Amino acid sequence: MFAKALKAIWYWLSRWGCRVFCILSFRFRVYGTDNVPRKGAFLLASNHQSYLDPVLCGVFLKRRMHYLARDSLFRNRVFSALIFSLNAIPVKRDEVDLSAMKTVIARLKEGAGVCLYPEATRTPDGRIASFKAGFGLLARRGQATVVPVLIDGAFESWPRDRKIFSLGRLIVVWYGRPITAEQVQAMKDEELAAVVTDTLRRMQRRSRLRHGRKPYSYP
Repeated sequence: MFAKALKAIWYWLSRWGCRVFCILSFRFRVYGTDNVPRKGAFLLASNHQSYLDPVLCGVFLKRRMHYLARDSLFRNRVFSALIFSLNAIPVKRDEVDLSAMKTVIARLKEGAGVCLYPEATRTPDGRIASFKAGFGLLARRGQATVVPVLIDGAFESWPRDRKIFSLGRLIVVWYGRPITAEQVQAMKDEELAAVVTDTLRRMQRRSRLRHGRKPYSYP
């Protein structure tokens, strides 16, 4: 019990520190936080623009988050211990990781919020790639609401070919209209992935036009 309480305190202190870092380092527009359920299981399904994304998805929410992170990030012992303490779940890339899936489903069944990036890799050009369908199974088995999350501007700040981010950039974090657990149950995995992909692309277009950025084109 004491260990759990200590871990929770550490999480919220870390979240506070990350929030201060974000506010001092970038300019933000945050929309739709009311779309994130106040209780019960949910998945944040976000586009993937930079290494900053897990921080950006979680620091503006009042709920404690869990995160899927590729297993290569756990090779360094110190960094591994850090992200484990912040609820990171290692997942193997380019293969079906049953252990990670079971862990996510278990946490959802406990009523937790889990953040993942169904593109599976950071964007090379700022565009949103078609989402892989696997997260639908997690949402269905975990009886979770799915919340589409748009991140825009993080790519301009920290593209994948740059070693460090640029300060002062405008970053938009937009939590879209939730897809309820009941709606998820009625959809096939491919249909859910297509709906969330299309939703985020439309949100991205609206966001970029609103903030004076050229929107991306899609087939």
